[in-house]
Amino acid sequence: MNIISYNVNGIRAAINKGFLEWLESANPDVICLQEIKAMEEQVPQEAMEKLDQLGYQHLYWYSAQKKGYSGVAIFSKIAPKKVVFGTGMDYMDFEGRNLRLDFENISVMSLYLPSGTNAARLEHKFRYMDDFQTYINSIKTEAPNLVICGDYNICHEAIDIHDPVRNKKVSGFLPEERAWLDAFMKSGFTDSFRHFNKEPHNYSWWSYRANARNNNKGWRIDYCLVADNLRDQMQRAYILPEAKHSDHCPIGVTLDQA
Repeated sequence: MNIISYNVNGIRAAINKGFLEWLESANPDVICLQEIKAMEEQVPQEAMEKLDQLGYQHLYWYSAQKKGYSGVAIFSKIAPKKVVFGTGMDYMDFEGRNLRLDFENISVMSLYLPSGTNAARLEHKFRYMDDFQTYINSIKTEAPNLVICGDYNICHEAIDIHDPVRNKKVSGFLPEERAWLDAFMKSGFTDSFRHFNKEPHNYSWWSYRANARNNNKGWRIDYCLVADNLRDQMQRAYILPEAKHSDHCPIGVTLDQA
């Protein structure tokens, strides 16, 4: 199973920049999207028809209640056995941040963890992080083979950010955020990309300012975290920086589901 995760920063804007043509070429079995910024009914009909033609006949949308904000989706070529919208915690679910599909031997979640753009949102982010850990702990029996794909809005280690010194007091690289992500991984998940690739200068998000992307001054804040008991099934993990429909780029993991 080839799974891709992509914060598209607006699904309609990404479609206008060639997202569907890229998706046809990339051809994942499952794609998890974040920050779709749209309701399903706002997506052009011709785009929906194209998705169907490409084999994505199982489309699941979990939009924020606030229009034009946040939201996640999963498009799959494989019919899931079960679909779980949200976490059951209203303050998370109002913003459309969690969507899970359970397949025969694997569960795939699209996650959009909040950013800490100001003091209030940073407090919200920390609350979300703590409650999300508790939620994941609670569903491990129900979904033991879980792959959590998405935008975590946190760089794990210094290798994951272009300038760790000057960003050490910036949300996304705060010691408390990094410690949470480290503990979350140690609770039973493998960073699939770092499992295969130990090299620096691999990022998944770049600011629109100061020509950051062309200079590769980026942050790796998007992850496909794979349940440890699936680790031996991982075949490869990758980042696709050449895809430019967003300020993020796609990431992916391939697992042997034979």
